[in-house]
Amino acid sequence: MARPIWTGALSFGLVSLPVKLYAATRSHTIRFHQLERGTGDRVRNRRVNERTGEDVRPDDIVKGLDVGDDQYVVVEPEELDDIAPGRSKALEISGFVDLDEVEPIYFDRTYYLGPQGEEHQKVYALLRDALAESHRAGIATFVMRGKEYLVAVKAEEGILALHTLHWADEVRDPGREVPELPGRTEPGKGELRTALQLVETLTVDWDPEEYEDTFQESVQRLVDAKKRGETVAKAEKAPESTNVVDLMDALRASVDDAEGRGGKKGSRRGRRSAKRSGSAAKQERGGGTDAALEELTKDQLYERATEAGVRGRSRMTRDQLLAALAEDDGRSRAKAS
Repeated sequence: MARPIWTGALSFGLVSLPVKLYAATRSHTIRFHQLERGTGDRVRNRRVNERTGEDVRPDDIVKGLDVGDDQYVVVEPEELDDIAPGRSKALEISGFVDLDEVEPIYFDRTYYLGPQGEEHQKVYALLRDALAESHRAGIATFVMRGKEYLVAVKAEEGILALHTLHWADEVRDPGREVPELPGRTEPGKGELRTALQLVETLTVDWDPEEYEDTFQESVQRLVDAKKRGETVAKAEKAPESTNVVDLMDALRASVDDAEGRGGKKGSRRGRRSAKRSGSAAKQERGGGTDAALEELTKDQLYERATEAGVRGRSRMTRDQLLAALAEDDGRSRAKAS
């Protein structure tokens, strides 16, 4: 069971709801250690006193703000808590806004809010349902770990979610940050019409399960290959930029290609089905029975699993890959019959 990273009271009007805050997401990035080239020895970060060169214990480290001339004002953690709004335990909704009015650029991180105990579930459900039916979010500020956050509390999938928001002065002006913006440049009507057709052809239903971190899988394959003293094929180069002269031809070719790979609505699913059908055809041509699969190496099984779109394949053992491919092959044959 996850541990809350913050506890406090969420209030709206004169209603107060004790809540717990939980992390809503996690990263599956492969973490590398730092090594010295040539020796393979670990390189570690240390907390060292700049003047004496001696290690400093974490408990002896305090926050200090540079005020110039190598002078620092030291601030203790309890002093930050003393000046925090509501002593870091208050999450007061100051108003409710229509969700469509909050631009995506303001959203930062997402957390889950849960009630502190069964006796508070009714109030929790009341706020959740009111936000869901009104399509609004409660805007509030609170302090966590020595930092004040602007947040939006909204209903999502039967739960209250808290989204931290960027402050207005943290959002950069695109006109200043991106000097190459097109300005008054306008595309031709034919180009725009074909671009809209391409967008429509490639329109799919949003399903996050359809997308996987392929780079993480590639890194894992690279590590596995290097352990065996093998090499892996390089990825394809990035496509070259489309010039203005060939723009219309590129758009038309893109529409034809997209329609040929699945057509409108669900083209991603069409591509995956095509991959699976192609994989089944390969097995039929190459005698792809369970016995033939047994003779393949783990890397070869992994390639088959990639073609078939098997999820979670990067974490599977050889036996698990075999079972998943056999199951996928059975489904393909059942559909064909």
